Amino acid sequence: MPSASKRERMLNQSRILIKGGKIVNEDCSIISDVYIEDGRIKEVGLNLQIPAGVTVIDATDKLVIPGGIDTHTHMELAFMGTKAVDDFHIGTKVKKEMETLAKEKGVNSFKMFMAYKDVFMLQDHELYAAFSQCKEIGAIAQVHAENGDLIAEGAKKMLSLGITGPEGHELCRPEEVEAEATQRAITIAHAVNCPLYVVHVMSKSAAKVVSNARRNGRVVFGEPIAAGLGTDGTHCWHKDWAHAAKFVMGPPLRPDPSTPGYLMDLLANDDLSVTGTDNCTFSVCQKALGKDDFTKIPNGVNGVEDRMSVIWEKGVHSGKMDENRFVAVTSSNAAKIFNFYPQKGKIAKGCDADVVIWDPEATRKISAATHHQAVDYNIFEGMECHGVPVVTISRGKVVYERGQLKTQPGQGRFVPRQPYAEFIYKRVNQREQVGQPSPVIRKPYDGEIIAI
Repeated sequence: MPSASKRERMLNQSRILIKGGKIVNEDCSIISDVYIEDGRIKEVGLNLQIPAGVTVIDATDKLVIPGGIDTHTHMELAFMGTKAVDDFHIGTKVKKEMETLAKEKGVNSFKMFMAYKDVFMLQDHELYAAFSQCKEIGAIAQVHAENGDLIAEGAKKMLSLGITGPEGHELCRPEEVEAEATQRAITIAHAVNCPLYVVHVMSKSAAKVVSNARRNGRVVFGEPIAAGLGTDGTHCWHKDWAHAAKFVMGPPLRPDPSTPGYLMDLLANDDLSVTGTDNCTFSVCQKALGKDDFTKIPNGVNGVEDRMSVIWEKGVHSGKMDENRFVAVTSSNAAKIFNFYPQKGKIAKGCDADVVIWDPEATRKISAATHHQAVDYNIFEGMECHGVPVVTISRGKVVYERGQLKTQPGQGRFVPRQPYAEFIYKRVNQREQVGQPSPVIRKPYDGEIIAI
């Protein structure tokens, strides 16, 4: 058993006072102090009465924001090196297990693929069945929206033309391939009254489809990612093969250089809802599996470390969005959609102490030489970012401070989420009650019937 003095030290480490900062939530900003104890925010206010011996962090002239929630990452993903052993026939036997995951294990979202033919790709009737089950159990359906059949045919065409480099990846999956699948997914989801979440919206045309659907009342959420907001696909035409291959991901980064700004405009105005990264990193030597055939280049880029800075730079610093919208698209909206708000995504009494102290005036230059990720390059290399995280607190403990990580492997925790998130299912349930079609009451037909 620890000594009294050691217990006191341990207690003090779990007690933090953040003093003098501006708390920024999605709805408002206010100058206030934040007192953290035992992993939770215990008090928010000025002139707080707190115990002696707490750790004090001076946040004067800085923002105190909820910890970022990256909605889309792939860590240690086995991909494009082998074929998945389960086909969808086998996969559908998990229908009961989806219900168990939602009701008992805290999993309330399921992702389906419309791309990667003969590996992950689902047909329309299979999507209908999967979306129907998501609706039945109160989950949200996520979809990777690209037309896998058209991509497969396009890839054959590019290779037949002698186009084997990274540019072939974008050429075989143009914008309309993403936009068509996005529209089809929204149509199928609406047919079963299932909320839909479109991951990595990468093109202007796909973003327009999501935007128009939302304006037509569809319950759909679009997720642009840091890569699509911070850079573009012109790199895939770079003369250096290795440089070009670093930017290969699916759906591809678009060569239209106006795409990032367009996506940011829609994100700022709630046509798109939330940001992730689709972080899926492969080293240059892994990318080189496709040196003679772009279809063999492992798809994926970095983003998990730089997402917040990229969105602040391209969104807030550029004047497209304010600090409150920044919090909404990097944290709060994700917490609402995936049903753990306000436990996460808010700075308020009783919330989890996941907090970032953000310096809006500081700058940093993104570089593979200084980032913490294992990958040997960075697609945002050289980007000057205004807005820098100074301190990151996770579950009441300082895990990052002024460039230094203070974490150990295994510290992460799964956060169980309940199904039927109110943020999305209130509308769905209301429509279920009032929107059911009914037959026309009419006198039965009693005339002649043709004989066949």
